[in-house]
This record gives sequence, structure tokens and C-alpha cells, in this order.
Amino acid sequence: MKILVQKFGGSSLTTEDCRMRAIYHIEKAIDEGYSLVVVVSAMGRKGDPYATDTLLQLIRNNGNTLPSREMDLLLHTGEIISATVMCSMLHARGIKAKILTGGQANIVTSDDFTSAQINHIDPARMIKELQEGNVLIVPGFQGRTEDWEITTLGRGGSDTTATALGVALEAEMVDIFTDVEGIMTADPRIVEEAQPLTTVTYTEICNMAHLGAKVIHPRAVEIAMQANVPIRVRSTFSDDPGTLVTTMLEIGKMGYTVNDRVVMGIAHVPNITQIKVANKEGQYDTQLQVFKTMATHNISVDFINVNPLGVAYTVHDELGEKAARLLTEMGYEPQLLPCCAKVSVIGAGMTGVPGVMAQIVEALTHEDIQILQSADSHTTIWVLVHEADMVRAVRALHQQFHLHQHHV
Repeated sequence: MKILVQKFGGSSLTTEDCRMRAIYHIEKAIDEGYSLVVVVSAMGRKGDPYATDTLLQLIRNNGNTLPSREMDLLLHTGEIISATVMCSMLHARGIKAKILTGGQANIVTSDDFTSAQINHIDPARMIKELQEGNVLIVPGFQGRTEDWEITTLGRGGSDTTATALGVALEAEMVDIFTDVEGIMTADPRIVEEAQPLTTVTYTEICNMAHLGAKVIHPRAVEIAMQANVPIRVRSTFSDDPGTLVTTMLEIGKMGYTVNDRVVMGIAHVPNITQIKVANKEGQYDTQLQVFKTMATHNISVDFINVNPLGVAYTVHDELGEKAARLLTEMGYEPQLLPCCAKVSVIGAGMTGVPGVMAQIVEALTHEDIQILQSADSHTTIWVLVHEADMVRAVRALHQQFHLHQHHV
């Protein structure tokens, strides 16, 4: 039995026309001989009747004090509505289809309501349904605890459901259908010349997702990477194969051209505050005190530089004042620079290649863009800039690395 998992996001299910495009892809997969698992998100975006954000607003407007366990009872219904609508449409076209909720599909999670982690999946019932010829529809974003309490998986949960099911079922592929043609070299809303990528590695797309690209959730990619299940990011509204996400070795085996590009994309994250904390005289454990305090108060830190004179790091803008207050109470004099942005140059091919940082500095210097802070890993170089310079920085770096040229 050759199994394919298809996931359709909310924007792919908003209208009847959108849903018919999803049905088209389902029928095409059936014609190609696949046993099919379809994972669906809640229909639409904020403001649409059954979207997750609309359900959250309903509670905000009515007391805004719903406990997290009961919140999951509400939030998992959006995906179930999508599943029932799709099931009805498939039956109307003579296609056998059956719905299994996350719990019925035996997606067993932790008991962290509204942000549960998948512990394990027992695929036996799903395999039985597939063997009986059903298209299996699984509402995304949800599971159950060992005690059969309903849980949801947090943001990106439907992507995570899809790849986790792909791993559990040993699927040949997981198709993530969305409203874009695939993974782009940059955000096309910022860079008009952004190009679709035919292939990317797991590591590259994880970095892209963590660093601002919103096409697929990084947790979903990490799950697929553990078992080497290929992902395709595709548009619901075209027949384009989209972007294949797998290992460099598998890209070659599957008949794609192995591209030796140094850089594959530019990502960005706005609304960041830089915080600098200098050591107090005679104190050498500043970094310990600062980061313990941030952790104790649930402030996520990023872009960390530690040196003998003190520390520099970033937080989201909305947490800047809180962080500053905590540091001041500890006797420090933090320097805050709000309204910054992190711009990231990403590419698995940059490892060990000299001159990448020089090209970044050259491109930004040419545009009179100040680099406030930088850091790097084997596959990514990050620079912090003023948010007012972010768009120009992304465009300059995209041009510097010739990403506007056609990619294969």
C-alpha cells in the first residue's frame, strides 16, 4: 500500500471554489494509486466564521477566562467542521471517505492543553481504514492524552499533524497545500523578484521557518526529517509540483538537479528590541543572572552575544519594557533599542565557504544600512538592523546573492 498524506490549510478551504480545488488534488492522488490521508485545518482566516482566531475572539468577547482544558474543547471544533464539509463533498462525488478525529486516529499527546506535544501515534486503526478503501480525513492540530482528554498542538499544529502521520504511516510523501506556489527565495510581498525554489533541504527550510518564513511550521519539518519523509510545499490552486523538501542525497536520487548554491534564501523578522547589559564593576556572572531572570519570567531571548564586558541579546518588542524593568530592579542599567529587525541569509552550501560575510557587509554598506549585531551558524548568518532598513536590507541581500535568477 502506497500512502500519501495531503494537508490543506485554512486558505485552501475558505470557499467552495477553494474546496473544489482541494477535491481535485485528492482525486488526482487517488487516480495515481495512492491510499490517502487528508489533514485539514480550520476554514479561513481571522473573521471567517469557523477560523481558529474567530473562535478565540468569541471567548475574548464573553468573559475571556476560559481554562485551557476547555479552550481545547472549543479550538478543536474548527478542524472538525472542515473535515465534515470535505467528507460530504467527497461522498457527493462517489468517493468513500471517513473521518477520524485526532484522538480516534490515536495521536497521543502530552497533557499541556493548547500547546501539547505528540508523544506517539498508533497507526493500526488508520491502516485498517485505508485497507478498506477509505480516504481518511483527519482534523489537524489535535490529539488526545492517555486519559482521552482532547488537546490541541498550538500554532502550526496541522502541519505537525500531517508530517507526524506521514512518519507513523511510513508515507511516500507529505504534501502541504497552501496558497503560494512553494517556498520562495524571499517574501514576495517584499521582493518582487523572489523566485520559487524547486528543492530545499530540511535544514534550510527549518531555518527559513524559524527565521520568519511562514509557509510551513519548523516543528513539522523536524518531525519529517527524523524519519526522512519527503515533504512537498505546493499551491492548492495550480498543478505545479512546488518545492521538494528532503536531504541533499535524496534530491539527487529523486531525479532533481543537485544545486551547489551557497545561499538559497533571505528571511526576516520585524518587531525586535535589542538589549545591552554591561557588567557591574567586579561582577563576572552577568550573563548567568540576566538569562536566569529572563527564563524565570518566561521571556524568550534570541541573537545572544556574550563578551567580557557584558551581554547583548534581543526580545520581541512587546517584551522589551518588561525585560528592562526586571534588569533595572537587579541594579543594571540596560540599553534598549526597539524597532529592530533580524535579517537572515540562509544556505546549506555556505558551510566553509569564505567571503559570505564580506558580501553581506558589502551589500548593506552600499545601502548605508547599519549592522547593529551579527551571528552565524553553519547554514545561516544573521544581522540585526533598524526595522526602517529591513525591506531595503532584504532586497539588497537578495540582489547581492543573485537570488533573482531562475532557480532549479
